[in-house]
Amino acid sequence: MRFASAPTVLVVPGLRDHVDAHWQTLLDVRLRARGRKVRTVPPMGRSDLDCAARVEAIEREAQSIDGPLVLVAHSGGCVMVAHWARRTRRAVHGALMATPPDFEQAMPEGYPTLADLSAGGWLPVPREPLPFPSIVAASRNDPLAAFDSVAQLAQGWDSRLVDLGEVGHLNPASGFGEWRRAEQFVDELAACETTTG
Repeated sequence: MRFASAPTVLVVPGLRDHVDAHWQTLLDVRLRARGRKVRTVPPMGRSDLDCAARVEAIEREAQSIDGPLVLVAHSGGCVMVAHWARRTRRAVHGALMATPPDFEQAMPEGYPTLADLSAGGWLPVPREPLPFPSIVAASRNDPLAAFDSVAQLAQGWDSRLVDLGEVGHLNPASGFGEWRRAEQFVDELAACETTTG
């Protein structure tokens, strides 16, 4: 693949601030070292739960990028992308959706409550097919979502489901930093035909 014409990778973080050891941060560094164009939607943490503001942040970044686009979302970022896909007209090659949470079930202590998520506009989680190719990567022991729940999301989104085995929430708290397979998935999605939302 010639990187000059390769899609820009747009990283969509979940409900977190910037984390140096997060796989998305490390992926950004590796892709840039390969000469790929990478942008990141600014992380907004867990205190601001306005889903519409996060969707607008994705739209702002996506529309500022010339040429083809591949999204790389993690956790709550996957739900943001599902909401964003309903409103954007931006052409997208594909999206990697890693360990989406089950926002429709109570989450562990320290995470937003169902009432907070509902008030923030996250619920219900969109379950219609995404208007672009997508890969959902699911964990067998994710504290934020049962594997079967993520499999149902993938089916609703018309995504290819990838079973990652037991990787927790695929984050530093679960013992994960580097996630090399992400690059393979990005390259696979970059080769897809562009579709418009």
